[in-house]
Amino acid sequence: MYNGLGLSLGNLSRLAHAQTRSISAENIDGAKGKGGMATEGLGANAARELGQGWKVSPCIQIQPGETRLLADIDGSGAIQHIWMTPTGHWRFSILRFYWDNSPMPAIEVPVGDFFASAYQQYAQISSLAVCVNPRSGLNCYWEMPFRKHCRITMTNIAEEAMVLYYQIDYTLTDVPEDAAYLHAQFRRTNPLPYKTDYTLLEGVRGQGHYVGTYLAWGVNNNGWWGEGEIKFFIDGDGDFPTICGTGTEDYFCGSYDFDLGKENGGYHEFTTPYTGLAQVMRPDGLYASQTRFGMYRWHIMDPIRFEKDLRVTIQALGWRSRGRYLPMQDDIASVAFWYQTLPTSPFPALPGKDELEII
Repeated sequence: MYNGLGLSLGNLSRLAHAQTRSISAENIDGAKGKGGMATEGLGANAARELGQGWKVSPCIQIQPGETRLLADIDGSGAIQHIWMTPTGHWRFSILRFYWDNSPMPAIEVPVGDFFASAYQQYAQISSLAVCVNPRSGLNCYWEMPFRKHCRITMTNIAEEAMVLYYQIDYTLTDVPEDAAYLHAQFRRTNPLPYKTDYTLLEGVRGQGHYVGTYLAWGVNNNGWWGEGEIKFFIDGDGDFPTICGTGTEDYFCGSYDFDLGKENGGYHEFTTPYTGLAQVMRPDGLYASQTRFGMYRWHIMDPIRFEKDLRVTIQALGWRSRGRYLPMQDDIASVAFWYQTLPTSPFPALPGKDELEII
């Protein structure tokens, strides 16, 4: 019997004994019939003549160094949609998700990168897993099952307070035995050492499938930068992978440098359900001196499955004189998304604030 974990157009009419809930600053624990009851909050002054029920607590403030609990859900079910609009520096607001009382986060990512928006400048994304809408509407549609408990936190590592509007929509229902847990891991290397592959993911242990890549790529050389191949090392692969791509723009389902020619603006942004070059940050001839790119590739129709382990790398490769490849030393940050069984292997330590900052 259908349990209401998630819907598609193919089963949208199916009934289920599932309970829909939503957490926001107006209902911080998602309790039934308890939304909009606040008498104190950041909207209290605006609602002073109207009182309770009139947008008294639409958002929260997170102080410097504070970790704020966003969701604390008992039981089994799934996160189905998250909307956020954060102020402050998005690289300094760290999201963490913990499944079934695990002490290790399965998701640990700066908020902008989690929503494929590292550079904190609006760029439309219209994909199945992530949508970014004017002017800073960050939306996530990754399905996130849990069986015992779900805990979501945000930590502000900045030196200033930040404000967060948010809504976490979920269902309480039975979870099938074969449903795995969403994981997401952030990494950043700046600059990439010469003749070194960039590692998106390694140390994964368990059964699962890889479902998405986000790259925030800042180039440090002239010329085309995306000749490098992505490689998936699956279930014990040694020096050579089972899956090897043919070029960076090819992996993101474009071709020939994403370049339409100078007469058509050169690099051309695009956003589609499964892949996109959503953002091109062009130099301004003064202080914004580096070209930067934001790209996503969701393996929704073509997940990369593994039984026991997975490692993912990508080369940074351009061109030098006489038609020779140039190993690049670029500024690369990434988020890898995958589903797997628990327990979660420990992640590498998140970079410090200076190492996270886009400079």
